[in-house]
Amino acid sequence: MTEAQVGLVTATPLIIIFAVMLHRMGVLRLTGTIAAVALSVAIAVGLFFTQ
Repeated sequence: MTEAQVGLVTATPLIIIFAVMLHRMGVLRLTGTIAAVALSVAIAVGLFFTQ
């Protein structure tokens, strides 16, 4: 695994956790949380396989 892939594997869960915490605090709506999680996973998967 390259350094970029390791970075993606560590950063994506942090983004997901941050989005969920913002939803619990009432900052993000459910649709915004789902969009943030789905897009971050899609971007991470796309970048992971193109590295």
